[in-house]
Amino acid sequence: MPEAEKRIIETCFSPALFEPERCTDSVVVVIDILRATSSICTAIENGAAGIIPVGEVEEARKYKKRGYLLAAERDGFVLDFADFGNSPFNFTRERVEGKTIAYSTTNGTYIINLASQAARVAVGSFLNISALITWIMQENRNVLLFCAGWKNRFNLEDTICAGACAERLLETSRFDTICDSTLAALDLWSMAKHDLRGYIEKAAQRTRLRDKGLDDCIDFCLSVDLTKKIPVMKNGILVENNL
Repeated sequence: MPEAEKRIIETCFSPALFEPERCTDSVVVVIDILRATSSICTAIENGAAGIIPVGEVEEARKYKKRGYLLAAERDGFVLDFADFGNSPFNFTRERVEGKTIAYSTTNGTYIINLASQAARVAVGSFLNISALITWIMQENRNVLLFCAGWKNRFNLEDTICAGACAERLLETSRFDTICDSTLAALDLWSMAKHDLRGYIEKAAQRTRLRDKGLDDCIDFCLSVDLTKKIPVMKNGILVENNL
């Protein structure tokens, strides 16, 4: 019996490098661990009915006027008309259960919408990484690990998470890669994984959050497998795809 063809892993380090036309038959996993995708995973785990990723500030304002619960920030600061911001600790069960939330962030929600032409779009983080890998395998498609970065630039933390995902996929023997970006992500992950918290101290986003007093969620965002739920895009809304 012939060996099944392996699926391919690619990694994109920032939205500036993203080519949507190449992903129409692929799974795209959006990664923004500090903090958007960690917050989305937390919201879905705590019973949110859905998350509407909103790209622009004025669009977010319109959702608020329509009565949606709005989580929105720019450069870490909560927008003055939003209900709350971008920390995963904002998305408590008491606040989000059963609700559809409009959500707008500096980087993460922008790339979720950018990836909308993909066959499937999912939200990834350390919080749901094992369930995410299982889901990707069930999808049986090529996969692009799409790092939010920071304002179209490379960042460490998302690339490290992409490397962790790539390592797990390669270990299944059902995936392969000839992508230098994926190989670089794997190398970064191999350096970081034995002291992830210490390595993240180098990250520019870690410094930004500390300088703004927003770094209380770092340890939480680096926690592994706190949820088995995978937020996936359906009709423009991120909803639960529970294994």
